[in-house]
Formats: sequence, C-alpha cells, structure tokens
Amino acid sequence: MAGGMKRLAGETAIYGVSSIVGKFLNWMLVPMYTRVLATESDFGVVTNLYAWTALLMVILTYGMETGFFRFMNKKEITLPMRVYATTLFSLASTSIFFVFFVFSALTPISHLLGYGEHPEYVGMMAGIVAVDAFCSIPFAFLRYQGKAVRFAGIKLLNIFLNIILVVFFLLVCPWIYTYAPVLIEWFYKPDYQVGYIFIANVGTTLVTFLLLIPDMIPGLREKASFGLLKQMLRYSFPILLLGIAGIFNQTADKILFPFLFDDKEYATTQLGIYGACFKVAVVMVMFIQAFRYAYEPFIFAKNKSEGDNTKAYSEAMKYFIIFSLIIFLGVMYYLDILKYFVAAEYYPGLRVVPIVMLGELFFGIYFNLSFWYKLIDQTQWGAYFSTVGCIVTVLMIVLLAPSFGYMACAWASFASNLLMMVLSYVIGQKKFPIQYDLKSAMVYSVLAAVFYVAGILPQIDSEILRLGYRTLLLLVFLVIVIKRDLPLSELPYIGRRFKKSGM
Repeated sequence: MAGGMKRLAGETAIYGVSSIVGKFLNWMLVPMYTRVLATESDFGVVTNLYAWTALLMVILTYGMETGFFRFMNKKEITLPMRVYATTLFSLASTSIFFVFFVFSALTPISHLLGYGEHPEYVGMMAGIVAVDAFCSIPFAFLRYQGKAVRFAGIKLLNIFLNIILVVFFLLVCPWIYTYAPVLIEWFYKPDYQVGYIFIANVGTTLVTFLLLIPDMIPGLREKASFGLLKQMLRYSFPILLLGIAGIFNQTADKILFPFLFDDKEYATTQLGIYGACFKVAVVMVMFIQAFRYAYEPFIFAKNKSEGDNTKAYSEAMKYFIIFSLIIFLGVMYYLDILKYFVAAEYYPGLRVVPIVMLGELFFGIYFNLSFWYKLIDQTQWGAYFSTVGCIVTVLMIVLLAPSFGYMACAWASFASNLLMMVLSYVIGQKKFPIQYDLKSAMVYSVLAAVFYVAGILPQIDSEILRLGYRTLLLLVFLVIVIKRDLPLSELPYIGRRFKKSGM
C-alpha cells in the first residue's frame, strides 16, 4: 500500500478507539437494558426515541460536516478559519431555532409521537440532538487538524460518563432505594427507568460541549461570511438528502413501526425485540463509521494535493470489502455466544442479524462509491440516489411490516442499500470512472458466502464442537485473505513487527 493508504489505516485505528470501542461499550449496556427495564416495550421506547435523534442529527447538520472538509481544502480558499467560523454560525443558529420550536410546541409534538404522558422525554431528546449537532463541527475541526487523539479522548470520556450515569440510575439507585431509601428518595423514582437513560445522556452532552469550547475559539475569533455560507449550503444540501437516506435506512423501521399498528403496546414490544437484536449487528456499523472518519478528510486532502488518485480509492474499497466480510463471518459464526448479550425474551429477533449486516455492508460500499460526485461537485446525484432509496425503504416497511413484522424492516434496509450501491456504481463509472477491483470483490464475496453456508448449515449439537469448527473455518478464510491480498508488513503498528523480523 502507498503512504496515503498507511495514513488511512493508521487514522482508522485511532478513530476506531472512539468509534468502535465507544460503540462496543454502549453495546455492552444492552444486556443490562434487556434485563433491568421492566418490559420489552420500555426498550422499544428507547429504540424509537434514539432513532428520531439519529435522524434529527442528520437534518440539523444538513451536510455541513462534509461541506466543511470540502471548503477547508479548496485551493481558492485563502482564509480557512472563515470557513470554520461560518459553519459554526450556521449550526448554532439552526440548533437554537430547533430547540425554540420544539419547546414552544412540546405538548402537541409529544402527543403526536405517542409520548403525551412523558413530554420531558421529547424535550430532553431535542436538547441533546441540538447540542450534538453543533458539536459535530468542532469535532470535524479536530479531524481536519489531525488531532485524532484529542478527538478520541473526548468521545471516549463522553461514552464512559454516560455508562457511569446509566449504571448509577438503573443499578445503584435501585439497590440504595431497597436498603436505604431515605438517602435518594428526594430525587429518585423507581418507575422512571427510561427517563433516567435520557437524563444520563443530557449530562454527557453538556460535558462534551464544555470540553470542546477551546476548540471553538479559533472559529469564534473569525467573522462568518454569508456569501461563503450560500456556497456551502448549495454544496451541502444534496448531501443532506444523501444523509437522510443513509440514516433513514437505519432508522425508518424504528420510527415508522409504532405508527403501523393499532396496538401501541404490541408495536413497542416488537420494536424492543427488534432493536435489541439489531444491536448485535452494530459491529458492521462501528467499522463503517470509523472508516468514514479517516476516509473523508483523507480523500479530499489527497484530491487537493495530488493528481490521479483513483488507484488509492480502488485500494480503499477493496480493503473495506475484505474487512467487512471478515466481520460478517465473525459475527455470524459466534452468534451462539453473542445472543447471550440480550435476555432470552429477545431471541426471536436474532434472525434479522445477517440481513441487517449485509445491508450495512452495501451502505458502506455505497458510501465509498459516493465520493465521485462529491469530488466533481455534482452532489445532486446523492440527492437522486437518496430519494430512490427512501422510497424503497418506506414502501417496503409500510406495505410489508403489518404482515411480516420487523423482518420487513430488515429486508427494506437491505434492498434500499443494495439499490443505491448499484445505481452509484453504474452512474459513477460514466461520470468519474474508477477502475475498482471487481474481480477481487466478487471472489471474496463468493468465498465468504461459501464459508457462511459451510459454517451455518451443519447441525452440530455440541456448542463447543460447533464453535471450534466455525473458528477453524474463519482461520482458513483469514489465511486465504492474507496470502492473496493482505500485506501485513505494510499495515501500521503490525507492519513494524514484520519488518523487524525480516518478514
């Protein structure tokens, strides 16, 4: 791999500390949620509101994160701090407006979403998403500066603090309330479990904002430019539609599902089961997010400083597919162990895991392909693909979910991501041709499918023998990958040991 690819792999590893490890730690809360929350319906409420939060996060950042990287690296931009100042001003304005709007209509909005008895849930979520949206730009500034360690440090602190607060409210407080209620009865309500999850999030969001203030100062010292803002919005708006499609494919099921059934308790219970099992497939999402953090600034910077970089883009795609398939096989082979992270009541939902993971793989490939229209400033194509994807997702969920339940939701995401991936590739090859290694992609995909079938189909009653057999298969797959296409000596950190040993 070239030097740029080494940098990509190295930064992916650092950002992965906050992305992969952070999500993993949050994932570790799932066993507690599924066992401590009173009903599956309670976890359905958490799943639904956090889905709304994810969608609103994309809307409130409206593509400006990508626009920030694009304009900070434009050759004609002589004052990059003006780009930063303009982006901060824009996000601050829209976040404040959003909070004002939600709180001025909190009661009707809460009833519309089905939380009329707990409007404070909606209010807390609105405040969280508004602050998080604004903070996305200081985090982007850290990435632009290459301060991966500080970025990861703040993200991890946020995760650890959230976990500490959640454990305190859901485990420690109930124990204290049982043996010494007088100590906490002045603030603690035993039946307010879901609410405390959101309260913990409010606390961590405020701490993150305070920690990022020093990184906001360089942008606050510069004046915002309305002319520049118009250019950035023109560039970023189609990316907003792209982002909505991407997150909607992940959250539409969790947002729409409660509205498709007359029995709301049944709907939230099924959503809770689906949401908990969806978390098992989150490993793929972790990898895609970590890859994106390093990939986006790397691509724009490389496009600015060098000539033809299509080979680098092709290499990045190949290695992304390779590692994604390894993750897919790993999760599916050890699902017999991973299932214990949720309570037994949630096991029926495990059948969505392979479908969801493949859907996320398609979206990851689609994300990598999408750089062709960003680099030639034709982001309207992202809007076209996004619109098609959203239509497919919504139609499949609305038409099929009442009959097939959450399985329709999983297949909707799968089909939508697959369609967007194919459309982006076909049109991208006409607009910005890149010689992707399709042969390797096909070989590894077929190979992974064969190994998947070989590992899942045999009926081996002994769990130890079954896991041992699948482990052997996974090792064989890894050996094939290493010998064929993965030069370990070129990878950061690992490569140093190979070079020292003369390998």
